[in-house]
Amino acid sequence: MATGTGRPAFLASVKVDPSFEAFVEARSAGLLRLAYLLTGDRGHAEDMLQTALLRAARHWPKARAAPDAYLRRTLVNLSQDRLRRMFRRPREAPLPPEPESLPAGDPGFERVTDRRVVVAALAQLPIRQRQVVVLRFFEDLSVEQTAGLLDCSTGTVKSYTSRALSRLRQLLAAEASVTEVPDAHR
Repeated sequence: MATGTGRPAFLASVKVDPSFEAFVEARSAGLLRLAYLLTGDRGHAEDMLQTALLRAARHWPKARAAPDAYLRRTLVNLSQDRLRRMFRRPREAPLPPEPESLPAGDPGFERVTDRRVVVAALAQLPIRQRQVVVLRFFEDLSVEQTAGLLDCSTGTVKSYTSRALSRLRQLLAAEASVTEVPDAHR
C-alpha cells in the first residue's frame, strides 16, 4: 500500500496537503478496522477506505475541520452503497472458513477463532444494527455522535443497540454451544 517514497500508493502521483498525509499515516489503521467491521471483508474494506481517503483528499479544505467524522460518515455511506449494489447482483457464496488449517498448538488460535466468531455474528446483524454496534463499541462514539453520523435520533440508536446486543448474545451463545465438545470420560 506504500510506494518507495513511504507515501500511500494512491497519493503517489497527487500533490496533497502535508496535513492530509499526516492524518492518513496516523489514522489509516483505525479507519481500516472500521471499514472491515462495517463490511466483514478485508478486500472490500481496503477498497472502501481507499475510496473514502480519495474523497477526503479532494475535499480536504472542508474535511480538515473534522477529518475523523468526515471519513466515518464517508465509510458508512460507502458501506450502505455497497449493500445496495450487492442486493442488485446475484449473491456470491463465501468460501467456508478453515480454522482447521491453523496448527492447534498455536497460542493465537483461540483469539483468531474468537475474532472470526464475533465478525461472523456481526455479519448476521441487519446493516443499521451492525453500523450502530461498530460505531458505538469499536469506534467508541457516544449515542449522540452515532445518531448524528447515521442521521437518526438518539432513541433509534439506543433501540438498535439494544436489539443488536440481544441478537449478538443469542448468536454467540449458539456458537458457544455448538463448539463445546462433551467430555466422553465422565
